[in-house]
Amino acid sequence: MNRSNPARSGRSKGGSDFLQLDPSEAPPGGLADWLTERLRSAIAGGRLAVGTRLPATRTLATDLGISRGVVTESYQRLTEDGQVAGRGRGGTVVVAAPIVDRSTGRRRLRTRARPPGAPGERAESADTSCRPADDPEIFDTLRSAPARVDLTPGVPDLAAFPRAAWLRAERAVLSGLGAAEFGYGDPAGTPALRRAVAGWLARYRGIVADPEDLIIVAGVAQALGIMAQVLERHGLEEIAVEDPGSLGSRQHLQHWGMRTPPIPVDERGLQVDVLRKSEAAVVMATPAHHFPTGVVLDGERRRELVQWATDGGLIIEDDYDAEHRYDRPPVPALRAMLPDQVFYVGSVSKLLAPALRIGWMLAPPQYKHEVIARKRLADLGNAALPQLTLAELMESGELERQLRLLRRRHRTRRDAMVAAIRTNLPTATIHGAAAGLHLTITFDEADDIALAAAALDAGVKCHPLSWHCQLPHAPGLVLGYAARTPTEITEAIATIAKVKSSG
Repeated sequence: MNRSNPARSGRSKGGSDFLQLDPSEAPPGGLADWLTERLRSAIAGGRLAVGTRLPATRTLATDLGISRGVVTESYQRLTEDGQVAGRGRGGTVVVAAPIVDRSTGRRRLRTRARPPGAPGERAESADTSCRPADDPEIFDTLRSAPARVDLTPGVPDLAAFPRAAWLRAERAVLSGLGAAEFGYGDPAGTPALRRAVAGWLARYRGIVADPEDLIIVAGVAQALGIMAQVLERHGLEEIAVEDPGSLGSRQHLQHWGMRTPPIPVDERGLQVDVLRKSEAAVVMATPAHHFPTGVVLDGERRRELVQWATDGGLIIEDDYDAEHRYDRPPVPALRAMLPDQVFYVGSVSKLLAPALRIGWMLAPPQYKHEVIARKRLADLGNAALPQLTLAELMESGELERQLRLLRRRHRTRRDAMVAAIRTNLPTATIHGAAAGLHLTITFDEADDIALAAAALDAGVKCHPLSWHCQLPHAPGLVLGYAARTPTEITEAIATIAKVKSSG
């Protein structure tokens, strides 16, 4: 998105002594891209060493005769890539430089050496992070890989974090906080946040819950670990999972010793008849918005799943992306119908930022006290100040306003991605466009791991669909759009198409 002043149109005759930047070199409408690449090159080449403070956005914009928004956008891209970081009054500072292959000039990821034939080794992806899904460090590796455009799914629009509203809420909390409240609190969470979340779930998810039943956790990841430990104590050693289904969730469950047999998902959602035949006692599902296909569990399947649980099964309901919907009505949570048979988990990671590490869970009554005991042993409870600040945001209506803002932004970006796919990848099938923060596309034929690796080499980061599959499935890519501008999205899809056609 070009945020420059149209009157100047990137053709200023001035420039800056800083890196000898001359905006007249930028292509029409491409000021932000040009500035970002110039800064990236300077960091990679050592002209901007780690620790270097960049000029203030207003100062650099004035020197170059361009909109401050262009400079802000460029700095934000570098921040999201992990190359610079805001240090408050210390300004924006270079914190990391990409590793450059001097023989090719191409940015690449340095990975830990593996012995020949080690699990997860593939010759075609040796210099990228797109390794097969049996690599336990796969997400950490991908996260650290530099990319021009990051389409990693599950990442919200981090640039839209409501900083001013958060600061106001934090000040309001601190001004009214008594000294005793800085001590250890309830491991299940602060009463204020539990009340606020209960109200949020009632308004948005149809769940009527006593705040005393809510347990605040450090995101869905911690909730899964706690549930796995509790269920293992009750003799349950496997949790059936959707397939395709989140590799990350599967890794967490397996880490705690759970087997994760796959239950296929089709265009109507989880195949409950297969679940019954599997004789699994517990299943993890994303009925409101399935990851990664985006399908919603349809009415008949919901009734079948409710009956399965009524007959004695347990459901772990990950309410993934439930609030982010654009072209379909809301779907109530299963927990609203089955409080005694559903572990319900959600978080603000996709609504505000994963860095907050705030989530919540509702356990069936018979497991509640064991879950709280495990939470106490894990960390004595989440940090209280962020909980209280989030509660203030929820109670003041700021979170609802943020959600409305995000829906407008996400819809625009979703539309840009759909249009780019139809133009550049016309044979691809698009899944999950009605809601969420990502799309999945499938192909008739492709090696999706090799395709994702080649796309990363070309500067675009995404997930191969096969990472999230245990059963045979059509190859494809999982593409996040929430954190990228329409211009970046269009460029990224064109790059993937070029890589695919050349492969």
